[in-house]
Amino acid sequence: MAIPIYQVDAFTSEAFRGNPAGVVILLQKMPDQWMQNVAKEMNLSETAFLLEEQGGFSLRWFTPKVEVDLCGHATLASAHILYEKGYFKPNGKAEFITLSGILFASISNGWITLDFPSLIVKQVPVSDEIVQALGFTPMGIYETDVIILVEMEDPKKVKAYIPNLQELTELSYQGLIITARSDDTRYDFVSRYFAPKAGIDEDPVTGSIHCSLASFWAPKLSKNEFNAYQASERGGILKVKLENDRVHLKGQAVTIISGSLEIDG
Repeated sequence: MAIPIYQVDAFTSEAFRGNPAGVVILLQKMPDQWMQNVAKEMNLSETAFLLEEQGGFSLRWFTPKVEVDLCGHATLASAHILYEKGYFKPNGKAEFITLSGILFASISNGWITLDFPSLIVKQVPVSDEIVQALGFTPMGIYETDVIILVEMEDPKKVKAYIPNLQELTELSYQGLIITARSDDTRYDFVSRYFAPKAGIDEDPVTGSIHCSLASFWAPKLSKNEFNAYQASERGGILKVKLENDRVHLKGQAVTIISGSLEIDG
């Protein structure tokens, strides 16, 4: 059984930039361990697994180590493939059934819009444990249920930051977002994301963290639409809009590899 598989660079219009994701279109339901093994073999930050259901697709995301509840760039990559290969019409809405509920995607002029839930962040005390793990004292520390968000005063320091990954794994959080206002007039804020616990030292471009960043920056910048830049080595651009309890993420994508998995178990 040949199972379609793709590699897509997401949140970029250029090959070899943005964030690469695997996309597997399943022909039947497969065991969790099989999907985890495929994700480990792909060795990308996330591999998405799609299975067609009535009216849409079930969608699950795996890092090389664990399954995750929400992933932006692999959802963008999935929508890109489904539109590119004709599973959805260009004027149709893509529907995904996920661990984070029903997610939607649409496409216009080469830009895919993802409709995601917003994630509220709450401020927490600046503890010695967190400062030690970070290696610096931040302007403020915030958290969701699984991620810590740290504000820095200088975007140059965001770009230059070298994390102690071992120290970060000792924290109770799955990942770390660092962010600052941008000094580039094209963007409102910059960010980076590290998740060594999930097998991702640094994620090049992360759609899901912008569900938190939108909630964080909206009151600070007194606006609800942003141009965001994730300042990893590969780099990526996102258009972000906060609407009530939803976040709309816009990005582009490029198919890099098309092939098939020749194994079924």
